[in-house]
Amino acid sequence: MARLEEKPCEVNSSLIEDDYETKHAIRRQPFQWKPNLPDVVSNNSTKIVPCRNSVQGKLIIVDERGYICNRTELDNRGCCDVTLQHISKHRCDKCSSNGCCEQFEFCVSCCLNPEKKTLLTRVLEEARQLGDRSLASVGDQFELCLAKCRTSSQSVQHENSYRNPKAKYCYGGNPPELLSLTS
Repeated sequence: MARLEEKPCEVNSSLIEDDYETKHAIRRQPFQWKPNLPDVVSNNSTKIVPCRNSVQGKLIIVDERGYICNRTELDNRGCCDVTLQHISKHRCDKCSSNGCCEQFEFCVSCCLNPEKKTLLTRVLEEARQLGDRSLASVGDQFELCLAKCRTSSQSVQHENSYRNPKAKYCYGGNPPELLSLTS
């Protein structure tokens, strides 16, 4: 009869350290709610402060202030040019009340609305408690909104099918409504 050798259970200490560091790095990180960018740069300003935007949109983008515009309507900083009359901020018209939106850029724009701070504080705290690595490195509301809208597993029903194809980008804590396959 063969004898099984008993080996003590090995614990990978680097995984424990990584998990510990992730949880504690999240708690130490200062979080910024508002961008430090003016909507319009004065003509006598010599310093150009770059503006972050969503980059990936083929036709439209959202900048870190919450403005949505066509890719061709960026100013020299990379922000949407707010001198154009039709450029709008914090667009939630393509989003449902649970924070799920038709398009990624509208999700980020709506998420950047200052009225969403209470909801996002709750989302961020929950992520911190769970040690959510996708949100571990966010330092401000723009990064949080990009991450939440991009990586919402709550919108997926099964593998590559969405619970609601018209509301697959979510910043809130609740998943989109499940659409019936017969409708």
